Amino acid sequence: MQKLNLADVTLYVEENIETFHQKRIQSIDKLKLNRILKRKNPYLFKAKYCLTSEQIIRGIVDAHISSSEEGIFGDWLEGLAIYINSKVFGGYKSGITGIDLEFDHK
Repeated sequence: MQKLNLADVTLYVEENIETFHQKRIQSIDKLKLNRILKRKNPYLFKAKYCLTSEQIIRGIVDAHISSSEEGIFGDWLEGLAIYINSKVFGGYKSGITGIDLEFDHK
């Protein structure tokens, strides 16, 4: 097991955090109101007391951003975990379904 150099981790984050932000922007760019409205129950907005189009759109966009950020950040965090695993244990991303990382712990 190697000692983790925090400067290396900081450098990795600095070099890769832009990917997270680019994917967030791409997710919003792909957002289409007519597709979302087909999936949403209009009575939900009334039940939540959304009375104006601005309230409805804000709610839709906020929900989309929140749910997509979880997945995007999870993917980014997985990359960080793989990087740290490779530095500390010489490990790698597993090719086995349901297993995230592989390494030998001695």
